[in-house]
Amino acid sequence: MRKEYDFSRGKRGAVVPSPGKTRITIMLDNEVLEYFRRHADSLGTGYQTMINAALKDAVERAKSGEEPLTVAKLREVLRQELHAA
Repeated sequence: MRKEYDFSRGKRGAVVPSPGKTRITIMLDNEVLEYFRRHADSLGTGYQTMINAALKDAVERAKSGEEPLTVAKLREVLRQELHAA
């Protein structure tokens, strides 16, 4: 290893650019982060990739006007289906 390196033409930032992505700092609850880390480990993927996918899914649902499935909504649908049967 050399004792002196020339960084005069060096650039700060990621070594490999990621088109379409922006590096940010975000604060997440420890429970949320641990869930994604554990789940990602079990699937063999990255937890940041899984968080990104979950956020993209939420954005798509919000754009489409689709209501999130709640326990109350599920009960309502089940009651309707059981009554119809």
